[in-house]
Amino acid sequence: MKKTINTIILSFISILAFSQNIEFKSSNFKDSDALKQAKSSIDKGDDFWKIGNEAVFNVQDYGLNFKKALKEYLLANKFNPNNGELNFKIGVCYIHSNDPSQGVAYIKKAKTLDPKCNPFLNYYYGVAMQLDGKFTEAKTSFLAFEDEYKKADNFSKFIEKRKKELIIAEKSIASPIRAWIDNVSELNTGMDDMAPSISTDGSELIMSSNRSGSKAANEVGEYDFDIFSSSLTDGVWSFPRRLDGNINSTDDDVSNTMSYDATKMLMHRTTAGQSDVYESKLVGSDWSTPVKLPQIINSAKTNEKNACYNDDGYKIYFTRDNDDRSRGMEIMYSGIQSKVKQDFMAATMVSSCNSAFNEGSIYMSIDGETMYIASEGWESLGGYDIFVSKKVQGQWTTPVNMGYPVNTQYDDFFFSPTANGKYAYIASNRAGGSGGYDVYKVTFWGEEKKPVIEIEDFLLASVAMPVKDNQLENTVSVNKKSLTVFKGITIDAISRKPVEASIEITDNSTGKIIETFSTNSATGKFIITLNSGRNYGIAVKASGYLFHSENFDISAGSDDNLVNKTIELKNIAIGSKIALRNIFFDLGKATLRVESNSELDRLVKLMQDVPTLKIEISGHTDNTGSALINDALSQQRADAVVNYLKSKGINASRMTAKGYGSNLPIATNNSEDGKQQNRRTEFEIKGN
Repeated sequence: MKKTINTIILSFISILAFSQNIEFKSSNFKDSDALKQAKSSIDKGDDFWKIGNEAVFNVQDYGLNFKKALKEYLLANKFNPNNGELNFKIGVCYIHSNDPSQGVAYIKKAKTLDPKCNPFLNYYYGVAMQLDGKFTEAKTSFLAFEDEYKKADNFSKFIEKRKKELIIAEKSIASPIRAWIDNVSELNTGMDDMAPSISTDGSELIMSSNRSGSKAANEVGEYDFDIFSSSLTDGVWSFPRRLDGNINSTDDDVSNTMSYDATKMLMHRTTAGQSDVYESKLVGSDWSTPVKLPQIINSAKTNEKNACYNDDGYKIYFTRDNDDRSRGMEIMYSGIQSKVKQDFMAATMVSSCNSAFNEGSIYMSIDGETMYIASEGWESLGGYDIFVSKKVQGQWTTPVNMGYPVNTQYDDFFFSPTANGKYAYIASNRAGGSGGYDVYKVTFWGEEKKPVIEIEDFLLASVAMPVKDNQLENTVSVNKKSLTVFKGITIDAISRKPVEASIEITDNSTGKIIETFSTNSATGKFIITLNSGRNYGIAVKASGYLFHSENFDISAGSDDNLVNKTIELKNIAIGSKIALRNIFFDLGKATLRVESNSELDRLVKLMQDVPTLKIEISGHTDNTGSALINDALSQQRADAVVNYLKSKGINASRMTAKGYGSNLPIATNNSEDGKQQNRRTEFEIKGN
């Protein structure tokens, strides 16, 4: 019994010790040197703290100031973790970091240790409770601060904003929109992973991250932002790869948006505190060195970032901090008169979409009528939220909050949807992530339909939440304006290698050319978004290849909203030589195996499509065995291929067969891989 009483007494003393505010005084500590160092750290932190706070309440960028202050405060906190004011300052630093949930516990502890430790304690305790989802307690704290700090008129707009956010958050969480939000764990680390920009078909993603790299960390232990890419295969994103070349610098490089065909990218680069918008283009498999946009966009007096392309390619939307910097970042746009000259006109403010607080990332829908905006203002749940503005009679409407769970009390921004509107990717620092900002996938359910027959099965359709499966009346149409992604690849019909080609798309109902573009020089890939419910013509040209033409229909309201085509181009250039790697013979014989038929039939079709074509079929071996046997075998195999083509109706006068044995190697014969390459059948165009 005595032991139990002692345990209770010790626990009570421990609680008292925890709840007792300990000042940084010599009377409280024996180690005077350590106390001096701790107080010095606090003084250093306070210098950064003051600058950061001024920036916050002037709606300006506070940069690294809170992070620098936090670094000093944490050193002092190791010496004395039970000081109310220090815990308060640490909590505020975290709240203004990319991982604000860490600040909640420090603010709570500060209030327990010393409810009068700072005039702004009630304000930030309200913010902490808001982040923690305790909205009633948050409101009480905001009202208490408002009552105590009436003299500070310039803080009134922040209090009103916070109280409004509590009302909106409660309503939004009580009535969530029909969507799932899933953390894309393959893309995220404990650092900041953000700025996702998705290709319209949803298969490629560009993002930015300050994860550790080859460069040295900065003064607060963080790395600069670089741009990464990832590809979707079988529903899983590949590990993000830092883009090669000069697109990433020693400064912060943040991707903004890709063009709809994924061949261009707008980004911003921050150098010595100055942010400007740049553009990079995909050339083959590499992104080009970013080019800074003209001064009419990148003013020397202001910061510009968060740029996006307009649907017609003649405007660029971006954010800029205004000259007096009293309202934070504002949405602007600048149009060009000529795509060739890139002669941008003076930037114009989109006044209907700018609030009294910071505006963030922008995404312009491909329909040209919908703009997604991140903002700290308007009817936010807290932090940055994603809003939608519609173009009505040429004017952008007041932004409307997309609702919970897309938006939370934390920062939610960088909305990037696929063309069909079923999915989108965002960045958020909401609680429960990997740390800092994470990339999340949004899956929209579409409009609610009444079930015809209820099925008592359950499906795990999202990592976030299981749902009961119901048989629905009809497939839900997600996008009002029916759009289809037309993607594909241009390849050599025989070698199957990518070919760079020029493509012209025509609306056959009007004869109007919709778009002219080139496929990727390294991959042959292309992607474009077209209106559904029309018949299109496609004309494909490539140097040395036969002209390719066809037409195709895109049905209105297509379920998958995707057309994927492989366009095979036929090589007609004299002297072109292609190895037929999919022609197989029995070992040591000239007997064609059945697996060779697909390759041979492609060659037959080329000869049929180009009746003037004349070719040589050649056989080659490695240097194993005697030269006499190799020469004979290679000739017999070349003859076998010619005989197959003759059996399919190709005139013998258009073909010759030649066996070269081991005389024309294309690789070393000192390895099995080299020998394998040398054992081949080729065809060469001799005339056309």
